[in-house]
Amino acid sequence: MLAVLVGLGVIVAVALMTTNGGGDDDKKSPTESGGSTRTPTPSFSIPSELPSELPSLPSELPSELPSEFPSELPSELPSGLESLIPNLADDEVPFYLLRKGDCFDTRDSQPGQAAKRSCGTPHDAEVVKVAELNGSYTTDAALQKAATELCEAPLERKAAQQPAGTVRGTLVQYPDPGVYEIGIDNVACSLAADIGSGTHKLTKPLT
Repeated sequence: MLAVLVGLGVIVAVALMTTNGGGDDDKKSPTESGGSTRTPTPSFSIPSELPSELPSLPSELPSELPSEFPSELPSELPSGLESLIPNLADDEVPFYLLRKGDCFDTRDSQPGQAAKRSCGTPHDAEVVKVAELNGSYTTDAALQKAATELCEAPLERKAAQQPAGTVRGTLVQYPDPGVYEIGIDNVACSLAADIGSGTHKLTKPLT
């Protein structure tokens, strides 16, 4: 019997709120009462004589531009900005970006992340199916149940095709309620070589 490990992907979403400034669109222009009004008519006249000479441009422009620019530009960002830049390894992706056939390693401290690996090298798990959640789920328990049901049948079928001892568990990664609410609905269904602190690895693609 396969053990089941459910991974919760924790992602931070930032909501930006804007407010519209209230403008006074109801201001009315003043009205005039009594008699008729006349609008003054502007009159234009053309000068009878044009200037005989146009102004001349300066005859001399600066002959020299500054010859020296700073020889060194700052090579490092201020240290205070480093904390704003994520420090993920090049091969790490959020679980919801995984695709069928991707092989990866997991870390207990970051269940929402996957470190992609070549399927020909030792790795923890391989994605069997990427499913999509549908419906209204407001709790983690409801999301976990729905995600597990989506993964159950395809994982059982794939596990039955593997040589004995190849896989020892399953891994279901799904979004938390806040992330699901903003539209991330992917579930990654994977077969794992081991779960918990086991040392067994997959070394080639699943059959």
